[in-house]
Amino acid sequence: MIPAGERPSREAVLDAFAVESEPDRSTLERYLRLYPEYSTELIDLSLELSREISEDEAPLSVADQALIDAAWSQHAKALPAAASDPFAALTADDWRTVAQQLNVPRQVITALRERRASLLSIPQRFLKNLATAMHCSLTQLQLSWGTAPLVVARSYKADGKPTAGEQVTFEKILIDAGVPDDRRAELLAEAD
Repeated sequence: MIPAGERPSREAVLDAFAVESEPDRSTLERYLRLYPEYSTELIDLSLELSREISEDEAPLSVADQALIDAAWSQHAKALPAAASDPFAALTADDWRTVAQQLNVPRQVITALRERRASLLSIPQRFLKNLATAMHCSLTQLQLSWGTAPLVVARSYKADGKPTAGEQVTFEKILIDAGVPDDRRAELLAEAD
């Protein structure tokens, strides 16, 4: 609300004029008398509001449609291809095999599948081995980590709506899974 005796701003006057039920000549004249300092803006707005919008309903010519189709296909080629999620492609048996190949408990693989581990905390050597076991590239694995939503694949009866937990370190996941100290040190080592 504008205090008494104070002039409304240009934006307030133009907004008020724009929502008038009848923005005709008499309404414009009234606003011009009340707010002569905004006359140019009010006239421009009045012209814009009274402008007829013509919609050409004629169908496009074959040449025009061909130009549009060519531009669209060129645009579609420029868009990056959607990266497939290597985690989604694997079955439960595949995950069991991955766990055996990496010699880790399935609990660790489940945590990785649900992206509960921070990608930065996982050694590159382990990521390469994981990518090999999943039959995908290391880059594809890394890209899917950041873009995929945290999916809860298991079903539980709960009082509240399930939420994605905060990511933890890879070491924390190994500790929680009960991986022995010597095997944990081996998995966390960067060099072969």
